[in-house]
Amino acid sequence: MFQLEKHYEIHSEQIYQFLYFITFDVQLAEDLMQETFMRAYEARHSYHGDANVLTWLRTIARNIAYDYLKRGKRLRFFTLTKVKEEMAIELSAEQLVHIEEEKRELYRAIAGLKLNYRMAIVLRKIEGLSIKEAAEALGWNEAKVKNNTERGMLALKKAMGGRYDG
Repeated sequence: MFQLEKHYEIHSEQIYQFLYFITFDVQLAEDLMQETFMRAYEARHSYHGDANVLTWLRTIARNIAYDYLKRGKRLRFFTLTKVKEEMAIELSAEQLVHIEEEKRELYRAIAGLKLNYRMAIVLRKIEGLSIKEAAEALGWNEAKVKNNTERGMLALKKAMGGRYDG
């Protein structure tokens, strides 16, 4: 049985991050994450425990993101300035600025990728899922995940002027 409060507490951050890297919009990712859990709750009777809950939630989140994009909504760029406090202590201000610039450049490059490339890279390279896990979450076969990840990484490297190694 799907327990909303329990799974929201455990998985909301991962679903949010997944949606953030698809939309690159803090508020939109939050809204889509909330919608994901609302739909999961409404469909809780269809979840029988045969699939991993996080995989099931990512599938719902992916479908919600696709629906949003199909409606022709434009995606906006973002600003990401999170720096962990312990990192701030160890690095100089100049180093922090350089790191933040590199992060913004990387995230802009990811945001510029085709949606399929972006989703494959987020799940495989950022969230660290296996090819099989990413295929389950995306509803793709493993070959499609592998191809979209490889092509996405090549496109990402090109977008960054050949400076990104994955």
